[in-house]
Amino acid sequence: MISYRKELWFDTTRRREFINITPEIERCLAESGIREGLLLCNAMHITASVFINDDESGLHQDFEVWLEKLAPEKPYAQYRHNGYEDNADAHLKRSVMGREVVVAVTGGKLDFGPWEQIFYGEFDGKRRKRVLVKIIGE
Repeated sequence: MISYRKELWFDTTRRREFINITPEIERCLAESGIREGLLLCNAMHITASVFINDDESGLHQDFEVWLEKLAPEKPYAQYRHNGYEDNADAHLKRSVMGREVVVAVTGGKLDFGPWEQIFYGEFDGKRRKRVLVKIIGE
C-alpha cells in the first residue's frame, strides 16, 4: 500500500468564500501515483469546511444565504464564544457544512457522480489556512 500526504494552503480575501479545489486535488492524486484507493481531504481549521457539491454560482449564493440564516454573523453579542473572538458563527457554519470528504479512487481518477466537485468553504477568512490531502491505496 502507498500513502501520500500534502497540505494545500489558501489565502482568502473575504470572510466567507467557496473555492473549487477539485483541480488541486486531482493534481495531488496524479502526484501520488495511486490508481485504486481512498482520498481524504479535510479542513485543518475549525472555522473552515471541505464538502462535495455542484459548482454552480446560484447554489453557492443559496448556501451563503441559508448559512447566514442558520448562524448569522451579527450581532456578535448573540454568541458566548464571541467574548474572545468574533467568529462563533464560523464554527457553527463549519459544523453544518462538514469537516472532510472521502472519495474513492478508481483507475487513477476521483470516482465522482455527475456534477460532483470538491470545495473548500471558508467562514472566517482573510488569513492563511490549509487543508490536508491524504491518499492511500495501490
